[in-house]
Amino acid sequence: MKKHSNKALNPFLLLISLLFIYGCVANKDTAIDRKFQNLTARYNYIYNSNVLLTEYNEGLLQSYTDNYEKILPVYLDPEPQVNLVLTPGTPNKQLDEVITKGQSIINDKSFSNYIDDAYMLLGKANYLKGNYFIASEYFDYVAKTYNNNLKTFVMAMNWKARSQMELNNMVVADKILDTMLRAADNLKNDIAEPLATTAQMRIYQKRNKEAMLLLENAVRLGDDKQLRIRWRYILAQLQEHENDLQNAFINYTKVENSNAPFEMYFHANLQRIKVRALISGYKVDEDKALLALLKDDKNFDYTDQIYYQVGELFLREGKFTKAEENYQKSVQKSTKNQNQKALSYLKIADLNFKEFNNYIKAKLYYDSTVMILPKNFPDYDNIVKKADNLKYLTDRYTIIAKEDTAQMIAQLPSTEREARIKNYLTPKVEVANVAVLNNQTLNNPDFPNQSLNSPQVAAGSTFYFNNNAAISTGFADFKRRWGNRQLEDNWRQSQRSSAQENTQVMTGGNVANTITPANGNNVQSSTDQTSLEKQYLDALPLTPALIAASDQKIIDAYFEIASFYQQELNDKNEANKIYAELLRRYPNNNHLDAIYYSLYLNNKGVDENRSNEFRQLVLQKFPESNYAKTILDPSFSAKQSTMENIANNNYNVAFEAYAKKDYPGVIKQANDNISAFPDNDLAPQYAYLKAIAVGRTAKLDPLLTEFNAITTLYPNDLIVTPLVRDHLKYIEANLAEFKQRPVALIDFDSNEPRFVSQAKPIAVPAKPLNNDINAAAEEKPAETIVKPVEKPAEVKPADVVKPASIFSAATSNEYYYVIDVADASLTLSSSRFGIGQFNRGNYPDNDLAHKLIELDNDQLIYVTSFIDLEDAKLYESSIIGQLKNIMKVPANLYRGFIISKENFEKLNSRDRINEYLEFLKDNYK
Repeated sequence: MKKHSNKALNPFLLLISLLFIYGCVANKDTAIDRKFQNLTARYNYIYNSNVLLTEYNEGLLQSYTDNYEKILPVYLDPEPQVNLVLTPGTPNKQLDEVITKGQSIINDKSFSNYIDDAYMLLGKANYLKGNYFIASEYFDYVAKTYNNNLKTFVMAMNWKARSQMELNNMVVADKILDTMLRAADNLKNDIAEPLATTAQMRIYQKRNKEAMLLLENAVRLGDDKQLRIRWRYILAQLQEHENDLQNAFINYTKVENSNAPFEMYFHANLQRIKVRALISGYKVDEDKALLALLKDDKNFDYTDQIYYQVGELFLREGKFTKAEENYQKSVQKSTKNQNQKALSYLKIADLNFKEFNNYIKAKLYYDSTVMILPKNFPDYDNIVKKADNLKYLTDRYTIIAKEDTAQMIAQLPSTEREARIKNYLTPKVEVANVAVLNNQTLNNPDFPNQSLNSPQVAAGSTFYFNNNAAISTGFADFKRRWGNRQLEDNWRQSQRSSAQENTQVMTGGNVANTITPANGNNVQSSTDQTSLEKQYLDALPLTPALIAASDQKIIDAYFEIASFYQQELNDKNEANKIYAELLRRYPNNNHLDAIYYSLYLNNKGVDENRSNEFRQLVLQKFPESNYAKTILDPSFSAKQSTMENIANNNYNVAFEAYAKKDYPGVIKQANDNISAFPDNDLAPQYAYLKAIAVGRTAKLDPLLTEFNAITTLYPNDLIVTPLVRDHLKYIEANLAEFKQRPVALIDFDSNEPRFVSQAKPIAVPAKPLNNDINAAAEEKPAETIVKPVEKPAEVKPADVVKPASIFSAATSNEYYYVIDVADASLTLSSSRFGIGQFNRGNYPDNDLAHKLIELDNDQLIYVTSFIDLEDAKLYESSIIGQLKNIMKVPANLYRGFIISKENFEKLNSRDRINEYLEFLKDNYK
């Protein structure tokens, strides 16, 4: 009987199997086919796909790192990025299997009822892989095709909005959410996620109160327990941010008592204690409750965050010193959490910047913050800008400290100077790299206090050699400017032209001497301790001229610091203090007109008596200054700008006459413009054009008269006067030859020897330099046009992955200084002539040339060549203050920058130039 039953059963099983296989294989629109397709699609594909997605999300929950210092994102998704570059999603076995199953349903189960679910699976899997555009297209298709199913439509719109938010299309996403919410009004269930998604949008829009209402409903209606816990924590964060502390405390407590992940539990407990302290009236005894968390071994990895929150409590109460102490402890304990360390650095920097007014110390901590803070941190760009700007203050306080120390040692008896310098420089070797700060250096909370936190530093009257950071900076600056100088008497001396000597007197330093010819070599020697001591000893200001130059450096530094406080930091009180200190130390300095005018403005509306006092000082002592004219006529500045544009245009007309060899016309126009604008900064250049024109039409004596008038009338000009002094020196050396000429400046004859300046570069083979009078006068206005590098052939994105930047930060053997003029239609002959004047007058011993490249929309004047980046920076620092007078185009149309030869060859469009300037900011701070 048993055997008979088995025989009867086998055909039945076979039939069932055949029907099942038929149902799986066949794809027909029949009742049986639809039933079998629904059965297999639901259990073989949909169910398994949802299991895979659940497993993926659970794994993401375990690995996802939240930043609890910010409002948490509603979902465990990356935050939307600006200018997101779409790339294919990375392979993932679980998500790739979901995509395969979804495609199988669409292809093989086309008559089932789960096609919409299949497209939703494809959309979700692509979303989780980062293919947001593709995901959005899938969700859009579902929303349009299955809009009669309200639940499906709402879910599709919800995920489409999330995709658009990840693509940073916030306007589009907001419209999608509005449509979704109107439809969701008719749903009773399954609306928690749409509400949470809308809350995320409101958070991005900083509409926190609306986000709180949405999250309250999402927490109440949600089915996913972990999502509800997360949303409640975010709700508490928003309530704390909006100062709804009572409800924030309740929600943090609920999260703490829930089955939250440990890190969320810890932060909920941390925030609960802090909020309780705030509710109780900022009683900082609550710091004991926070510090009690340190006793729990489970919290060992969160020690830095505990100290940070204690610091936050003290900060709230206004106990800034206590707050800084706890932030310092947080830094010390931050061994793994770099974000937390960066936040602690930032808090210390902000305290010193805003509360302690210790800008030097703030600079150190902003630098450390920038080094480890992720670039997507909110306000990252402003932090970088603040750090870069504060370098300006740090450098000038260092100058004051250096000069004060040098003057103090110079006043000692000669027998004591060497011993004093030796005593102060002895620890130098131990802190040679203090100026290059890193995380390890600043992990010591006492480091800034030891080196830079004395009251004298903040006030600007620091003793230099008590400041290790200042010593290190000073030594690095010395080495950069002078190189490894040989141990010998008069180590600073080298052969100089009169132009260089003039620059030394006027600026207190000789920038030209710091640039080595491209084909020359610096004298190298060992920088042992004895050599360093002798260098500082020889550099002491021991003569009245050197003391005056040292004083001028201090005066300029104080003035620039005060101006920075006033204009950049908008700190008028601190600016007034620095101005007062400057007037106390140097009551008759050369910035009195600007100082009185600044004090007049700073006291206006605050102390009218003081304001009027300084107003009268400007009007009485400097009646012809622009400041006095501005006081009397508030529109004077606008009129002055108009006059400067007229002067520039007139100069271009005069230069065109010179280019056409209309020398009488040049003389007339120069005389007219000098008479009309005697105080204009272009007056020396008009006088030079006139002198050259006179030299072309008369004998030597009239030319000498014009040249001598320039040196007398414009002794402080840095563009023309150094060049004229060099010309006079050369004429004196070749006086007999010049007197025999029918005109002082003859047209250049290639058969005649070129006139070479008397000053020659050291250790450089003799070769013709373009710095004689004839060469200066014969500089042709027609630009030397170098064709730009051809644009590379366009490569399709599919062919190659475009690198982050085509530019390189690698060290080069050749650097250029470039002036980009953003107008291809302008004639730059006169501007190039001015650059030539500046170079020959200030750098006669260097083989500098300037050339021109024309692009589609820009023109690039570039000065070549500098053997390293530091030389290029020194040149930039010397010319940048003169560009206003050199460039005969509107100031808003040009910008200068340094670039290596290799990077310069890649500049073929304005976009490339802008790209390089962004690269420059990121790589050469």
